[in-house]
Formats: sequence, C-alpha cells, structure tokens
Amino acid sequence: MAAGRAVGHADPAHRRHREAHPRRRRGGSEAGRRRDPRHRRRGRPNAAELHGPVPGDAGEGVRGRPARHRNRRARHRVGPDARGRFPPVTWLWFVIGILLTFGGLFLLSLKSLLYICQPNQVLIFSGTSRRIGDRRVGYRILKGGMGWRRPFIERVDSLDLTNMIIELSAQGAYAKGGVPLNVQGVANVKIASHEPVLNNAIERFLGKTRTEIMAIAKATLEGSLRGVLATMTPEEINSDRNLLDERIVQEVEQDMTSLGLIVDTLKIQNITDDVRYLDSIGRIRNAQLLSSARVAEATARADAIVRAAENREQEMQAKIQAETTVSKADAEKRLREAQTRMSALVAEERAAVAALVAQARADLDVQRARIEQVRRRLEADVVAPAQAECETLEQQAAAAVAPIVEEGKAKAEALKKLASSWAAAGDQARQIFLLQKLEPIIRQLTDSIAETRIERVTVIDSRATGTGGSATNPARLLALSEQIKEVFGIDLVEKLQNIGQRPVAQRAQEEGS
Repeated sequence: MAAGRAVGHADPAHRRHREAHPRRRRGGSEAGRRRDPRHRRRGRPNAAELHGPVPGDAGEGVRGRPARHRNRRARHRVGPDARGRFPPVTWLWFVIGILLTFGGLFLLSLKSLLYICQPNQVLIFSGTSRRIGDRRVGYRILKGGMGWRRPFIERVDSLDLTNMIIELSAQGAYAKGGVPLNVQGVANVKIASHEPVLNNAIERFLGKTRTEIMAIAKATLEGSLRGVLATMTPEEINSDRNLLDERIVQEVEQDMTSLGLIVDTLKIQNITDDVRYLDSIGRIRNAQLLSSARVAEATARADAIVRAAENREQEMQAKIQAETTVSKADAEKRLREAQTRMSALVAEERAAVAALVAQARADLDVQRARIEQVRRRLEADVVAPAQAECETLEQQAAAAVAPIVEEGKAKAEALKKLASSWAAAGDQARQIFLLQKLEPIIRQLTDSIAETRIERVTVIDSRATGTGGSATNPARLLALSEQIKEVFGIDLVEKLQNIGQRPVAQRAQEEGS
C-alpha cells in the first residue's frame, strides 16, 4: 500500500487532478491560489527512479508508471549521452584543468628566471652591456638579494666569496746572505666583493673552479714570499715574523688586486734550514744566554745579599719607627689624658666660677633691691622733707631778697641821680664827693684807734732842716685839727685824750680783777 501510494503521488494523472482542484489552506485567501508549475519543487524520486527499472518491466513502471520516469536519472550521468554530447559541468572542469596546467607552467618558467643571491656570493648576469667608468662591459652584478634573468638574452654565473685557506711552502728559498731556508705559512684569501677589484676577478675567474682559483693564488703568494725572503737576513726573518708578514702582504697586495683577490691574513708558521744555520745561531744565542744567566745568577746572589742587608736595615728602621710610633702614641695618649683632665678641671673651675658668678649676680640683684629699697626710704624720709624744706627756704630767700633788690634798685637810682648831679656840678663835684666819703672813714678810723693802746707818740720831721717842717710846727698842727673839726666835726684832741684814758681804766680793771 505504501509503495502504491508513493507511485500514485508520482503519477502524472494524479498531479493534473491536484492542479485542477487545489486545496485551500487555513489562514489566508492566497493559500489556495493556483501556483505556477515553475515554482513547485521537484518531486522526490522514489526507489524505482534511484535504482533503475525492475527486471522484467517492458514499458511501464510499477503499477502503470510511464517509462520516461525511469530515464530521469540518465540526465545526471557523467559522460556523453546517446548523441555524444557532454554536459556543461564536464566542460567547466576541463577548462579549469587547462588553466591550472598553463598556470603551473608559467610559475615554473618564472621560477627559472628568478635568482636569489646569498650574502657570500656574487651573481653575474652576462648578455647585456653596461658602462663602468670609461669602459663598457657585457654583464651586470648582483651582490646579495634577488634578481630576474632576462629570458633568451642573459646567462647567470656565480662567484663564491667565502674564505679560502691556502697553505704556503717555500723550500730552499735563499735569504739575504745566501742561506737557503724552508718556510711554511698559511694565508686566508677571498675574492673581492667591491668594484673595480671584483671586475678583475670576474674577468679572470668566471667559469673556473675553486681549486683552480686557490692554485693561482698560492703560486702568486709563494712567489712574493720568496721575493721578500731574499731581502731579509735569517736573523731578521726568525726574530721578527710580524715584519715578515707585513712585507709579504705589501709585496703581494698589488698582484692580488690585479687578480681580484684580497689577502685577509698571512701568517708564517715555521722556518727551518737544511744547513743548520739557524741552529748555529741558536747555539750562539744559547751560549750567550748561559753566560748571561751565570752573570745574572751572580748578580742575583749579590743583589740577594744586598737586599737581605737592606731588608735587615729596613726591618731595624721599621722596628725603631714602630717603637717611635708607639712612644709617640703613648705620649699623645698621656697628653690627651692630661688635656682631658685639664679640660675636666677647667670645666669644674668654670662651673664653680659660674656658680660664684651666678651667686654674686643673685647677691648683686639682692643688693640692688636693697639699695632701691633704701633709696626709696631715703627719698621718703630725707629727700622729700629736704626738698620741701629747700622749697621753703627758696621761698624765704626769695622773700628776703626782695627788699635787698628793692634797696639795690633804690641805691642804683640814687647813684644815677648822683651821677647826674656830679655831671651838673662840674670840677668841684669830685672834691665834694670825697669830703662826703671822708667822714665815715675818719669815724671808723678813730673808732679803731680807740681800741689801741698808745703809750707815747713821737713826731719826727722828715726834712733835713728843722725850720720849715710841717710836723714839727705846732701852729700848723693846731690849724689842721681845727680844720678837721670844722669840716668833719671830729675833734682830734678829744679823741686822743680818750685814747689815753681808756688804757689806764682798762689796766685798773685788769689789776682789780
């Protein structure tokens, strides 16, 4: 039944029936619309279509299936059909295969034209010309990197720039003086990598093997070695090999540059001779060395003795110096201790002095306070009353001085008036003034004479003659006393009598007492 249903669904009549009576689907008016047969999916092939027709079927399929459905698988077969035509997919794969083949051939051709140059080699592309300086060459050079060869017109060769170790040997090479020497050495040589020396190497060694290049370089170096040996004595060659190496390099430099080679290093390894010349030099040198050694030994022994004595002397000096240093250190120690003690004593004394100073300052402050107290007490008890009394006395003095001042002013006024009167009196004013002043003077004089004890009065005339003197003339004396009495009112005779009586009375009183 299942197989029958599957065949029935694949039947064209059933398909036409379904297309004529489409079924509506739920949910929309467009669901049942008739669809375009181009939008329908292809029906799933059944087992008969996948595995081919059943044996025994003549023209119909299972249950009346048309024969054309049995051939549907034939359209998916690879290869030509009954008419001999290929499907489009076959043609596509054929074109892709051809393109891949040509692409591979193209890449292989490109690889054959691409050359990669290592850092230790040089590639020479021959065939195209270029100018170098004032000449034209038919090649171009690639030193490291990548380059393309022009097809059909260029050829590529290479030169190795790595180091070549060449062993040198010069047998029986005559040195200066005719001594044959055997010299072995080693040189490190390489092809130059810079132009124009590289151009010389290209022109001379392109196409040659490394062995051939080393043979040419060895022959050149050995020839230069023999030439240099001929200019040096065996002693110089054996004693200064660095000089020999430098001369060989200088000698061979021009020749190697012409060949396009560079000598990196050259070292002489061994020098011998068949006539034992160097051995003789060695024996002489050994004898000299032995003699020098004996002399050196004797000198060394003498030096050892001298040095031993010097060492003993230095030891004694060092011992003395050490003892001196110890003594100095001990003295310095004692000095430092004394200084320390002195500093301590000084510090103690300073502390005591500072304490005394502080005590004195404190006492001084106390005394100052006491002085201030006494000063204030004196000011209160003495100074203030004294100032008050002084002010009182000043006021009293001012009061007492006022009459004196007024009296002085009155006297001054009187003197002014006297001066004016004197000026008005003229020449007689002086005599009048003297007479006025003479009276108090005589009164004072007589009063003072009254106190004087006079026992006897003697008048002596000062003149030589005794006739004309005024002192001895009684008449004149009386006249003078009268004039004094009239002018001044003083009786000289009475005064003299009183003077004579007073001493007698006083004497009587003294005797009575």
